[in-house]
Amino acid sequence: MQEGARIHRKIQSMQGPEYRSEVTLETTYDSAQHDIRIILDGRADGIIDNTEADPALALPPFTIDEIKGTYRKVQFIDKPDNVHLAQAKCYAYIYAAESDLDCIGVRITYCNLETEDIRYFDEICDYGDLSEWFSGLMEEYARWIRMQEDWKVTRDTSIKSLDFPYEYRKGQKELVTHVYHTICHGRKLFLEAPTGVGKTIATVFPTVKAIGEQKANRFFYLTAKTITRTVAENTLNLMRDKGLDFKSVVLTAKDKICFLEERECNPEACPYAKGHYDRINEALFTLLTGEQIYSRQVIEKYAADYKVCPFELSLDVSLFCDGVICDYNYLFDPHVRLKRFFVEGGVKDSIFLIDEAHNLVDRGRNMFSATLIKEDFLALKKTVKVYDPVMYKRLEKCNHELLAMKRSCEELTVLEDISNFIIYLERLYSQISFYLENHEASPVRDEVLDFFFEISHFLLIYDLVDDNYITYCYILDNGDFAIRLFNVNPASNLKACMEKGVSSILFSATLLPIDYYRQLLGADDKDYEVYAESTFDPSRRLLTVAEDVTSRYTERGATTYARAARYIHNIVSSHTGNYMVFAPSHIFMRKVAEEYDILVSEDPGIRRLIQDEHMNEAEREEFLNEFSSESETSLVGFCVLGGIFSEGIDLKGEDLIGAIIIGTGLPLYCKENELIKDYFDRMGYNGRKYAYTYPGFNKVLQAAGRVVRTHEDTGIIALLDYRFKYSEYRDLFPREWNSVALTNEENIRNLAKNFWDGL
Repeated sequence: MQEGARIHRKIQSMQGPEYRSEVTLETTYDSAQHDIRIILDGRADGIIDNTEADPALALPPFTIDEIKGTYRKVQFIDKPDNVHLAQAKCYAYIYAAESDLDCIGVRITYCNLETEDIRYFDEICDYGDLSEWFSGLMEEYARWIRMQEDWKVTRDTSIKSLDFPYEYRKGQKELVTHVYHTICHGRKLFLEAPTGVGKTIATVFPTVKAIGEQKANRFFYLTAKTITRTVAENTLNLMRDKGLDFKSVVLTAKDKICFLEERECNPEACPYAKGHYDRINEALFTLLTGEQIYSRQVIEKYAADYKVCPFELSLDVSLFCDGVICDYNYLFDPHVRLKRFFVEGGVKDSIFLIDEAHNLVDRGRNMFSATLIKEDFLALKKTVKVYDPVMYKRLEKCNHELLAMKRSCEELTVLEDISNFIIYLERLYSQISFYLENHEASPVRDEVLDFFFEISHFLLIYDLVDDNYITYCYILDNGDFAIRLFNVNPASNLKACMEKGVSSILFSATLLPIDYYRQLLGADDKDYEVYAESTFDPSRRLLTVAEDVTSRYTERGATTYARAARYIHNIVSSHTGNYMVFAPSHIFMRKVAEEYDILVSEDPGIRRLIQDEHMNEAEREEFLNEFSSESETSLVGFCVLGGIFSEGIDLKGEDLIGAIIIGTGLPLYCKENELIKDYFDRMGYNGRKYAYTYPGFNKVLQAAGRVVRTHEDTGIIALLDYRFKYSEYRDLFPREWNSVALTNEENIRNLAKNFWDGL
C-alpha cells in the first residue's frame, strides 16, 4: 500500500498544468423502482484537461486517470482489469454529467512498483452509453440495498417482540442484564460461567436484543471448537422457534468445505472458480432472499446449484448476516481475519461473543507469533536456481544471515536485533512478489507461493514486535535451525482486534483466576467481570482429593502407576457406569492402563478404551459413541489431560458419571515456557504460575467439567494428586467446589459407594 501511494504521488507530480490530482467527485442517484436514493462519492486520481490540446489528436475534452501500482511486468498486461475500468467509468460519468459533456476519456495507468515502467490504456466513452451503463449499475445496487433495508425492518420487528425462551434460572436474568449493559457501554465483559448456568442463551439473547435496538449491526460468535458452534446454532434456532427472524452463517474452513479432493484455487484447476464472479451475484441474491439459516449444508447446496466456490459464497453471505458463527481466526489471525469487516478505520458495528475464552491465550500467542526455518531457504534456493537467478541470490543472502545466527546459537538463544536479516528478507519478499506476478505458469510456482506465505507472515508479525515479544533462535530436534518471533503476552494484539467492534463478551466455564485472564486477554480498568453463580445442587457431585498419589515427575514409577490404577478400580467398582480417566501424558496413560488391565482382566463387567495418539475425526466420533451407547457394563476411557476429549465434548446424564484426573495438568518444562516464566517474573508477577500453574489448572477444570453438564447430572470428580490439598491450588478452586473430601487408597471405594447409595 505504501509503495502504491508512492507511485501515485510520483506519477501525479510528473504531469503538466493540464493535470489535476485527487479530484473529489460526488453524485446522487434516485431509483424510483426501489425507492432508494444513493449518494456516490470518491476521489479520482487525476483529471486531464484536453481542451487546449491539438485538435488533430481528436482527444476528448477531459480524461479521467485511474492509477494502479503492480508487480506485474506492464508490457505483458494486454487489457485493463474490469474492476479498475468500472471504477474509472463511475468517475467519468459523474464528471461528464456535472460538466455537461457529450463524451469523456477514461485512462487506466499501470505502473510497475519496482521498475516504474508505465503502460496506459485509453478509451473514449459516449455520455449516452455511459449514462445507460451507470443507471444499470445503480439499479442493480439499489436492488441489494432495498433487500437489506426491508430485511432489517423484518428482523428488528421480530426482535422487539422476542421474549427469553425459558423461565429464567436463578441468577440468569442478572447475567443477561450484565451482558446488555456491557454492550450499551461499549466495554468488555469477562464472564466466568460454570457449566449448567445457560451461558450461551444468556449471552446471545441480550446481544440479539441490542442489535434490534441499533446498538450494533451484527454479532460474531467466535469459538475454538466445532461443538460450541453447534450450541450457538441451536440457540439461535430456539429463538427462531419463538418468532425471531435472524440471518446467520456458520463459516467452515476452506479446506473442509472445498468440493475438490485437493484444494487448488485457480480457474484452470477448479470448475467452481472458473466463472465464479459471473454467477456469484445471482447465487447470493437467491440464497439471501430464500433462506435465513446458512449452515454448511445450505451453503454447499447453493454453491453446487450455481457452480460457485462454497467458501467464497459463505464469506459473501456473511456480509449480509446478523450473526456470524466462526473460529477465532476470523477476527484475530492477522492473515485470516475478515478484512471485509475489520479493515483499519472501518465501521465498528459488530459485537464479539468469545466462547471458551480461556483458549484465546494460547491461540493468541500462536496467531501473533511467527517462525522461519533456515533449511527451507536452502531447499527453495535449489528449486529456483534455474528459474530466477535474482531470487536465488536473495535466498542466499538470507541463508547467510541465518547461518551466522546458527553459529552463535546454543539450544535456544534470545536475539536482541535481527534488523539486518529483515532487510534481506524484505528484498526477497519483493522479488518473490515480482516473480509470482509475472510467472503464473511456472513449474515451481506452488513451492514459491508456499514459501511466500511463510515470509509474508513473518514480516507482518515483525511489524508488531514490541516489549511483549521475545525473538529467539533454536535448534530443532532434527537439527534444523529456526528463528521465532514469540508473542509472550498477546494482550495488546488481542485488544486491538476487539477494538474493531462495539463490545466484546468473553466467557468460559473456566476463566480462573480472573485477573490472569483479564491481563492476558487485553482488559482495560473500566471493563467488567462477573462470576455467575452455579445453580447445580452440590449433593449430586462427589469431589475428592487423593492424599497419597501424585503425577510429579520425580515420583513417577511402577508404584505410582499401580496405585493410580487401584484408585481407578476402586471408584469404578463402586457403581456401574461410564468413566473417563485423564492422565498427564500418553506414556503415563498407557502405563496406568496396563496396570488397570491386570486388575480387571477377569471382570466381564468392565470395558476399557484408550485414546490413540493420532486419532482422525471418525475415530474420535467412534470413541465418544461408546459413551453414548446403553450398556449394563462399566466403561473406562483413558484419555490425555488437555487433549481432544478433555474439553469441548458434551456427554450428558448417564453418558458420563465420573472424571478421574491424575495430576495437576502442568505443561511440560520447555525453553519456551521458561521464556514465559522469565518474562512475567520481570514484569513483577509470579512467572511460574503464569507459565505452568494457571494453564495446567485450567486443563483440570475443563476435564472436571465433562461430568456435570446439566442440572440433572450426577457424578464423581476425583483429583488424584496430593498437591490439590495445598493452598496454591485450593485458592484456585471455583466457588462451587466448596465441599471437598480428602481420600486415600483405602477409603475411596467406600466414600464413592456411600455417595451413590445416598442419592
